[in-house]
Amino acid sequence: MKVIENSEYVTIGELVRLSNVRYSTLKYYTEEGMLPFEQAEENLTRRYKREQSISQIQKIKALRQEGKSISEIKAALKIDFF
Repeated sequence: MKVIENSEYVTIGELVRLSNVRYSTLKYYTEEGMLPFEQAEENLTRRYKREQSISQIQKIKALRQEGKSISEIKAALKIDFF
C-alpha cells in the first residue's frame, strides 16, 4: 500500500483502495467525464493522477452529500477545471 500511496499514477483498482469507493462507481465517474485519466498506449490501461483523482473524488462525495444530481456535479466540476 505504501508504494501506491507514493505513486504519481495509479490504476482504477488502486484508486478503489485509496478512496474506499467501489470500482463500479469510479468507472461510472470516469465514463461521465468526472474523473480524468491518461491511457497508456501499450496495454490501454487507464492511469489516474493519484493526488488529483483523490481530490476530485472527495469533491464529488461532498457534492453528493449535499444532494446534488450528477448533472449538477458535472457543472460544478467543470467550473473547477477552468
